[in-house]
Amino acid sequence: MIPIIEALDLYKTYKLGNIDIEVLKEINVTIHEGEFVSIMGPSGSGKSTLLYLMGGLDKPTSGSIKIAGKELATMNDKAQSIMRRRNIGFVFQFYNLIPNLDVEENIMLPILLDGKKIKNYKKELDEILEIVGLSDRRRHTPRELSGGQQQRVAIARALINQPDIILADEPIGNLDSKSGTEIMELFQRINQEKGKTIVQVTHSAESAAYSRRTIHVKDGRVS
Repeated sequence: MIPIIEALDLYKTYKLGNIDIEVLKEINVTIHEGEFVSIMGPSGSGKSTLLYLMGGLDKPTSGSIKIAGKELATMNDKAQSIMRRRNIGFVFQFYNLIPNLDVEENIMLPILLDGKKIKNYKKELDEILEIVGLSDRRRHTPRELSGGQQQRVAIARALINQPDIILADEPIGNLDSKSGTEIMELFQRINQEKGKTIVQVTHSAESAAYSRRTIHVKDGRVS
């Protein structure tokens, strides 16, 4: 199997006044292409920090992150931004949709930010709306959607640039159990049918059961 994300001897320390708080210590993790992996741990264990480091949203204190063999630390800010837009899709607990944009417009935001023409992505948009079950909601705004539907929009937005990797931070943390199950089944389908590498942070054993492998983090270490 081909490594697509590698965390090598990773440490992350935050400063709180004169105090150093070690959040991650000696992390060595490899995610292979096409895997569906859950990162589990109690609150404050460092699991979300690890996910943000994997996505280049934060920088390690020491150690390195490699995405498809490329070390993030050797990339300038512009190259990292391009990598995040084109190679990684992010899904967060809070959907981060633009309230006055409709479903289509929210999904197409990464295309606009990447300077591409929306008209060239009509086929991809139609396919993604079908995958997430929102073809009949394409002109609705977020306030006209349920929480589960809003998260489906966020997932579609993460997919529109056809990234190799999807990183999800507590993706069903705000949803009822029925909507949560539907979202996890959707992630599983995207992993199996589209071959996307998915890494999710969760505190739920039920959510982790949808993945193929679970990484446990406790007190800043992989246990």
